[in-house]
Amino acid sequence: MSTMEKRDTIRTNDGVTIFFKDWGSGQPMVFSHGWPLSADDWDAQMLFFLQRGYRVIAHDRRGHGRSSQTADGHDMDRYADDLAALTAYLNLENAIHVGHSTGGGEVVRYLARHGESRVAKAVLIGAVPPLMVKNARNPGGLPFPRPTSPRI
Repeated sequence: MSTMEKRDTIRTNDGVTIFFKDWGSGQPMVFSHGWPLSADDWDAQMLFFLQRGYRVIAHDRRGHGRSSQTADGHDMDRYADDLAALTAYLNLENAIHVGHSTGGGEVVRYLARHGESRVAKAVLIGAVPPLMVKNARNPGGLPFPRPTSPRI
């Protein structure tokens, strides 16, 4: 793709427009932001790695920043599918995926749904876990005390 043809959005299979930044060349690093942030919140990190020879990419998740403001599709499966669409559009290989908060959950779900064939590493920073509360499915989780009577 020539510089004149370079785009900064893609359209997903459900018609949502996803904005992204794509700077530099070299091994790609893909940054996924937390809620309610945008790709701009990664600018300092992107500039740091850009100056060290990486290709840096960050996107505004659906409903955030310059991407389509949608009432639906706000679940980890859809976020992962949007990330897969961006990864495929940019033809990323050997990418390092960095996710913070909700973005960390997005990265994990992307790997689970779409595999690791395009991924070199995943970095999770304060990531949203799939389940935090202690229960039968998660015996190592955090205790969640339930009051036995209303507190006033």
